[in-house]
Amino acid sequence: MTASLPAPVDVKLMNITATVLFLGFGVLLVVAGVRWALNHQLFAIAGITVTGDTAHNSVATLRANVAPRLAGNFFTLDLKQAQGVFETAPWVRKAVVRKQFPNRLKVQLQEHQAVAFWGAEGETRMVNSFGEVFEANAGEVETENLPRLAGPDGESAQVLGLYRSVAPLFEPLDLSVEELTLTGRGSWSLQLDTGAVVELGRGTPQEVAARAQRFVQTLTQVTGKYARRPEALVSADLRHENGYAIRLRGVTTTEAQPKR
Repeated sequence: MTASLPAPVDVKLMNITATVLFLGFGVLLVVAGVRWALNHQLFAIAGITVTGDTAHNSVATLRANVAPRLAGNFFTLDLKQAQGVFETAPWVRKAVVRKQFPNRLKVQLQEHQAVAFWGAEGETRMVNSFGEVFEANAGEVETENLPRLAGPDGESAQVLGLYRSVAPLFEPLDLSVEELTLTGRGSWSLQLDTGAVVELGRGTPQEVAARAQRFVQTLTQVTGKYARRPEALVSADLRHENGYAIRLRGVTTTEAQPKR
């Protein structure tokens, strides 16, 4: 049996050198391929498909306004950055952006659903169905049916939550809540479509809603004693511990002074 002789040193060096060169050549090919892909026009973003909510943003408008602000191609585009660009468009609450090989983007939009105005009279900021404040063109919504909510910054969700609790209470009386306000000191008040102002007082939204419910349940009885309907209400103060005070249109508790 013949024992195999070790390869000469020069042969080993040649083999190692060949391997290194081969690997180096492979790396160069990969780098060249990557550079080619990064710079080739084939992978430049050539189309955007938009789905979801587009009631306030047409596909053509989004393409024209957003596409020029997208940086990179299919491989280099930052999806997070692209999402942020789409979410700067008016009315867009959320955008989900995905790549579609070789050069397209698929974008699904969720728009704000305006449910109320936010802030003092005349302000055009709005509150969406999630209780978030946003800015958009108020002229694109039917403003007649939107209530106005107001309160400290960051409290819009809480104000919307109480509105959703108390507004249905007044509907059986053919009254609607047009404004609901939370002051900086934590006191609630609302205004009805008749102009009547109801001071709801302080407390958690649950406590205030329960107070409003007790008021609504007895209002018809109280106004009936004076031959009035609930729409005759001018104001109400629910901040009393064991009851409330009201003013009715055409009703006074002041005794008439005798004529002299």
